[in-house]
Amino acid sequence: MSATLEGASVALIGAGNMGLAMLEGWANEGLAGDAVLIVDPNPSQRLEDLCAAKGFTLTAQPAAGAARHAVVLAVKPQLLDAGVASAAPYVGPDSVLVSILAGKRIADISARLPAAKAIVRAMPNTPAAIGRGMTGAFANAETTQAQRALADALLKAAGRVEWVESEALIDAVTAVSGSGPAYVFHLVEALAAAGVEAGLPAALAERLARATVEGAGELLHRQPETSAATLRERVTSPGGTTAAALAVLMGEEGLGQLMARAVAAAKKRAGELSG
Repeated sequence: MSATLEGASVALIGAGNMGLAMLEGWANEGLAGDAVLIVDPNPSQRLEDLCAAKGFTLTAQPAAGAARHAVVLAVKPQLLDAGVASAAPYVGPDSVLVSILAGKRIADISARLPAAKAIVRAMPNTPAAIGRGMTGAFANAETTQAQRALADALLKAAGRVEWVESEALIDAVTAVSGSGPAYVFHLVEALAAAGVEAGLPAALAERLARATVEGAGELLHRQPETSAATLRERVTSPGGTTAAALAVLMGEEGLGQLMARAVAAAKKRAGELSG
């Protein structure tokens, strides 16, 4: 367990897919017993099993009790009001509240929970479920260095963390890495469909596309100092088959322009979710 997490008490409000992924990361870091309390009115069997194994406290409704060092708000964005109400009993003057609600600003939370002074707004993504998540985070001015370190340790239990200096950037983080895994999964779908158009059996095209993206992602992971552009160039022979395909993908109406429009649409929608 990291030194930052030793002795820390955490309340997790909502344990759906993302909240549960974070909880599993904390369990792997060594948090156990009454260090962690979970409020979830509809717990999954997986959540119940984890709580039983680790001794976590699981409750359907919040109850008055001691404030926690960290309160992690992980309900769906449309459930902000109910989530804040569940978090309130565990927020004290020294607590840091970490929100992973897409589109919900710090001001949206402060307006509903004035007792929360130190607030971190974070956006993880679904690879957190396997400890390979990417989280962008912003801490408000009331957050101390110790509180930020605690939030960082909790978020890093599910993968990597990048801190930004402006909350306005979190919507862009959401559009790139928060929603990004879905773009990659759709790339596999599109590549497999193109393989079928080229004459491959559907099942084979799916296996080829999936394994290719898995392998390419692992190369990126194992060579962090090598840019994606350099890796692309290494597999592109002048005048070859890859170059012919990239002439289409990198053309005027190619993947770059399409991705820019997709990210802009996701960022716009994130802004619309505030309030």
